[in-house]
Amino acid sequence: MTFKLLPFFAAFSIALFSFTASANAQSSASYQDINVATFKKMMTAPNTVILDVRTPAEVAQGKINGAIAMDFYAKDFHQRIDKLDKSKTYLIVCRSGNRSGQACRMMQQKGFGKLYNLQGGMNAWGQQ
Repeated sequence: MTFKLLPFFAAFSIALFSFTASANAQSSASYQDINVATFKKMMTAPNTVILDVRTPAEVAQGKINGAIAMDFYAKDFHQRIDKLDKSKTYLIVCRSGNRSGQACRMMQQKGFGKLYNLQGGMNAWGQQ
């Protein structure tokens, strides 16, 4: 009788191993929250892109030189992200760090690997 259960346990073990390996692979790719000083050091590195995910009205109040404006709330935001080069490093900023964190998580799910969120966003940037 125990031999009849052997295929079940083997299949269960393989499924459990596959799920664990998949979960570990997903959790190993993540983004980092960084402070203004680190952001400033990183922004001049080769293959680095600064994404400003604020609304056009917010960007009109001032933005970081060289930043690409991509409104997080725009209907085409996901499509515009899909067109970006996944091999580049992305420094992402919003007003407070919330939307940019959401953008980092979304980009992470799309396979981007080098993502950095400016803690405190432009509020923190303006205090430096």
